Amino acid sequence: MTSNPLINSNRLAIVIPAYNEAASLPALLAEVAAAEPEAFVVVVSDGSTDDTAQVARKTGAAVLDLPCNLGVGGAVQAGLRFVWSLGFAQVVRIDGDGQHPPAGIARLRAAAAADSGVDLVVGSRFLGESEYGSTAARRLGILGLSVMLSLICRARITDPTSGMWLLQGPLLKYFAHEFPAEYPEPEALALLRRQGYRFVETPVAFRARQHGESTIGRWGALYFALKVGLALVMDRVRPINRRFAKPQPKDS
Repeated sequence: MTSNPLINSNRLAIVIPAYNEAASLPALLAEVAAAEPEAFVVVVSDGSTDDTAQVARKTGAAVLDLPCNLGVGGAVQAGLRFVWSLGFAQVVRIDGDGQHPPAGIARLRAAAAADSGVDLVVGSRFLGESEYGSTAARRLGILGLSVMLSLICRARITDPTSGMWLLQGPLLKYFAHEFPAEYPEPEALALLRRQGYRFVETPVAFRARQHGESTIGRWGALYFALKVGLALVMDRVRPINRRFAKPQPKDS
């Protein structure tokens, strides 16, 4: 596929990681087309064993059909690397299970436009008027991660596991080359802060998964939070790659 970076740099790309989401994708991609008709849409089929790739192609979306399952971190990085290579400068990531309403992308874009220095906008389930039903164990785990990440990042974060993001500029290049594989959302927030990038949150009303079930059970959410907490501690002593640090403005 050829690209024109001068065109793509002013156009939105949408990356959708999906594992066995053939049932969810038709309705989701129709919503994406209605909400952002000019966007370039990429579905990353993460080693799916169903018709995820075929369903996405029928809608006209670009498809990365990975030969094996990399997990959400690897799938997201593959999508980011692809759109970065095509010259895009602003990307929205939503999940393929339908929990992230495409109509909410406008809120992410508005938040990015309102703050010229922001590199990442996170759609939060727990801000403002947004309501999100979940188990007590899952909410407790998210709360613990929120407190820990807010301290690490020295900025309030209410939804550390949200997968609805808008990222732009040099941060896209960074995550296209280096992106956490195990616990991508919370680890990425901690790492980008160490590299000098900045994020904000904006409220988005998520909804229940349209088909299938989450891979994290009720009490598994607490265990997941504990494992992520340990990973975040280890990240604090891991060297970072200064090659991808946020560029600083030159003195005039």
